Amino acid sequence: MDNGFFKNIEKKTGVNMQDIFDLANSLQHANFQDEKTVRGVIRKVSQLANKPVSKDLEDQIVNTIIKDGKRLDFNTISNMMNKK
Repeated sequence: MDNGFFKNIEKKTGVNMQDIFDLANSLQHANFQDEKTVRGVIRKVSQLANKPVSKDLEDQIVNTIIKDGKRLDFNTISNMMNKK
């Protein structure tokens, strides 16, 4: 893709695209049945997005992914965050 495209996204979101790529690469072989891994991902995404996640919401997301067996997708997380 065009480098200008990524620069526009960075400008609009305030999120460095290299950080997004690094996160995506780290998730490719991550074990999402491991609570520590899931919590780390939640915290990293929260940090990148500059959106704090409360302990209660973090616990809810972890439980949804690990205990309820749901897949980690942005719609699930977005819906959970919009409820708060």
